[in-house]
Parts: sequence; C-alpha cells; structure tokens
Amino acid sequence: MELAQVRLLVSDFAACYRFYAEVLGLKPQSGATQGPYEKFSPSVGSAGIALQDRAMMAQVLGELGDLATGHRSLVVLRVDDLDAYCSQVVSRGAVLLHGPAPLTDRMRVAYLKDPEGNLVELQEWLLLRG
Repeated sequence: MELAQVRLLVSDFAACYRFYAEVLGLKPQSGATQGPYEKFSPSVGSAGIALQDRAMMAQVLGELGDLATGHRSLVVLRVDDLDAYCSQVVSRGAVLLHGPAPLTDRMRVAYLKDPEGNLVELQEWLLLRG
C-alpha cells in the first residue's frame, strides 16, 4: 500500500488553488485552476496534496453538502529554512497565525490557514541542519 495523496474538500476552489500554487509554491499537476480537482506536489518527495470541489463530492456522498466547521485537517510541510520560507509566503499573501517558533528541541514551526480555514504547519527539523 502507498499513500497517494491527502485530499482537501473545498468550496472556493479557485482561492485554494491560488493559495497552494502561488502562496505556498507547490507545483500543480494539470493547471485546473477552477477545479473540480487538482493535485499539488512539493519540489522534493512523492507525497502530494490535492483539492477536490466539495459540491462535486456531495453529489456522491450527500452528507458532504454542509460546509465544514472547525479544524478538520492539518497539512504539514517540511522546509529547510523556516524563517526564509515564512518571509516568502507572507510576501505572497499568507498570514502567519503563530511562529516561527520552537515546538520542541528538535523542531521549529509556523502556522497559517488556507482560504477554507484548513491549518497548515510549516516545520523545520533542527536535527537535519547538522
């Protein structure tokens, strides 16, 4: 078994597409800016994040018709230089909720939200810095 992707159900597809592609800098697979589906990949590794239009999935599973409330997901992205990456994403429109700050003696983190309110954790592993 292999994890193919984590898929987020979103209502404002275009805003979320812009956030993951332009603000976070992930590479879109096909360029489907209006959806109903798009996969994004970082420059390293095979894991991906995908967006799926919530209304489309509600046609399949009726219980998804209501808007999600509360925090239902946390996307985690590891970066080499947390301070530099945070500066880049803030300059592209992201708003940091917390950090960059130590989480443990081995990791620093920062938090932000995508346009749908999904939490995104940016982490820098201090042990990898040598």
